[in-house]
Amino acid sequence: MEIAGRTVLLTGASGGLGEAIAEDLAGRGARLVLTARREAELSALAARTGADVLVADLTDRADLERVLDVAREADILVANAGVGADVPIEELTAADVDRSIEVNLRAPILMATEFVNARIARRLPGQVVFIGSLSGLAPTPMTRMYNATKFGLRGFALSLREDLVGTGVGASIVEPGFIRDAGMFAESGVDLPSVVRTRSPRDVADGVRRAIEGDRAEVFVAPVELRLAATFATVAPALSSRVQRRLGTADMKRPPSAS
Repeated sequence: MEIAGRTVLLTGASGGLGEAIAEDLAGRGARLVLTARREAELSALAARTGADVLVADLTDRADLERVLDVAREADILVANAGVGADVPIEELTAADVDRSIEVNLRAPILMATEFVNARIARRLPGQVVFIGSLSGLAPTPMTRMYNATKFGLRGFALSLREDLVGTGVGASIVEPGFIRDAGMFAESGVDLPSVVRTRSPRDVADGVRRAIEGDRAEVFVAPVELRLAATFATVAPALSSRVQRRLGTADMKRPPSAS
């Protein structure tokens, strides 16, 4: 799908990855509607990209309804918002579970549903892009809710894509690995082994561009060795778990929340 001249709704725009995606899409001629919780960051980004701003918390049902109204009018939806913090299992509460599901799974599912139904009803093309994670393929210690929701998001995205065959509306999922300089991993303070390579926020933005322009089912933004490790984890989870323990994955810090 051509990006120039299209209206794009981008969620989670106040974070580092959202900023990179917004600037890339604006540079390609998109008309942006940016949404997130942090008004100051959104306004600063809007000033650079000429975007409209919708301040909203996706856990607030009234706020989400306002976002859904915009989704129905957009040409392209980029569902980027997410939270990643997992508390220790002994501290996990129903509120923690609800927040992860509301932001990482419920909101993007509802936005995508309203978006694709509106495009199909009008017989117009469209593209929805979900920002997933390699954590949607391979589980890691201390990220159980993040893993659960990203696994679910990947399943929904790929199933939705099959439902949309022949409609002119596409669905894609972009799967970043470790992203430096911005985003949940960059803010976590985790020290990776020197052999583990990272990618940049601009690489994620380019992945979004490829998903939109090429209607790609799945776009990985990670070095080939991480992609292979994630794929290996899907077919041999027990062996993958033993490898992770040998590497000391559980000793890494938990990532903080992000928007």
